[in-house]
Amino acid sequence: MLFPTLNFALFFIAVTVILALIGGLWELKKVFLVAASYVFYAFWNWKFCFLLLFSTAVSYSVGRWLPGKGQPRLRKWMVGGGIGLQLLVLAFFKYYDFFATSFNKAARDIGLGEPVPLIEILLPVAISFFTFHGISYIVDVYHDKVTRCRRFTDMMLYMSFFPQLVAGPIVRSSQFLPQLERPSSNPPPMAKALLMIAGGLFKKVILASYLGTQLVDPVFADPASFSTLDLLFALYGFAVQIFCDFSGYTDIAIGLAALLGFTFPQNFNQPYRSASLRDFWHRWHITLSFWLRDYLYIALLGGNRRGSRRTIFNLILTMLLGGLWHGAAMKFVVWGGLHGVGLALERPFSKRLENTRGIFRVMSVLLIFHFVCFTWLFFHAEDVESVRLYLQAMTPLTPGSFAQVTPFTLGLIAIGIGLHFVSGNMPERIAAFPVVQRTPDWVLALVFGICVLMIDAAGPSGVAPFIYFQF
Repeated sequence: MLFPTLNFALFFIAVTVILALIGGLWELKKVFLVAASYVFYAFWNWKFCFLLLFSTAVSYSVGRWLPGKGQPRLRKWMVGGGIGLQLLVLAFFKYYDFFATSFNKAARDIGLGEPVPLIEILLPVAISFFTFHGISYIVDVYHDKVTRCRRFTDMMLYMSFFPQLVAGPIVRSSQFLPQLERPSSNPPPMAKALLMIAGGLFKKVILASYLGTQLVDPVFADPASFSTLDLLFALYGFAVQIFCDFSGYTDIAIGLAALLGFTFPQNFNQPYRSASLRDFWHRWHITLSFWLRDYLYIALLGGNRRGSRRTIFNLILTMLLGGLWHGAAMKFVVWGGLHGVGLALERPFSKRLENTRGIFRVMSVLLIFHFVCFTWLFFHAEDVESVRLYLQAMTPLTPGSFAQVTPFTLGLIAIGIGLHFVSGNMPERIAAFPVVQRTPDWVLALVFGICVLMIDAAGPSGVAPFIYFQF
């Protein structure tokens, strides 16, 4: 059940109405939110609800029965076993066919045939996200960063809470579980939440969808048929598309959670204004970047504590695994490896780059932006060979005028880049205006509904995806 659909709109309205009817019964509200989250997940495939429940039970059991610090060996075995079981499930569903195909290809090259069978496993939606949630809980309990869940329903809600289940942000247990102890005494920030949802819908339904359908997808499907400028602007268009699509989705998730009384962390912060790759990863998919930093780069690999060579190795390995997390394909491995090598090369200069001013900062920002755009080729292309064909088509200046780029799509790209010069807390600042604060909630909801209908009417097909029935 996708956010910008009529199904989800009706689902969320029903959830808020039932929560209002439950009133102040906090424990009952949490149980209902668990049930609603599982219904949300079951819209895709109800059978995989049992996988979500299994992952939840593993994390809860490790946290619940983890012994005290007087038994360090047993503690490490239990934590390692819990994390290993979570990763084993993730690896089987997400990576088995990828590694089987790669192994069989290598085996064929030396005449061994195809010794590993392909199963063609159906990938469960959101398995990467709820696996990372489960691992963060186990590690945080081990390091005493979060109190152990006393109720299994709390753990179920943390793992399945529907606003962030499908595409994040990745909310750590130390950020979410304390919010389950008691309901917030403050009313939901209606104006700010609705502004974030409306802004997220605009980015997804207008900017991302139009750029995808009118520019990016046609050019990437057959790059040899388009001019060099088409190829260049399609690449810029995809950079804006993926930003608007992903950040728009998480803006909606943060707004929905706020309406339900929960606070989610920021996930994007003007990433294309970064003057270094390190700064980019502090601004892009922030919750994933910091998760990889804290739970993989530092906790597992040792971070930068083992000398410069090991630091470079750790950086590259972390980004390779981060690339593989995005998808079981060699193109994602290359994408992550390029970022890892880039981070390693700029490491001695990253702080200096971030502190530059004037023309040197502009040059640094442009350099990082174009490097990121280049790596996005691997993210969108079908495979690594498709990237080669795309770059080959760009090499000579292909004659001819624009075949796909229009003033409209150029304007959308400009708007997407322009969003990086709008304050990140703009919804909060607008919500703080006295006229907004004095406006009744029902009026805010009415204005929000009108805005949604306008976004709907302006969608790429004339009838935006908001009214489609999608499962």
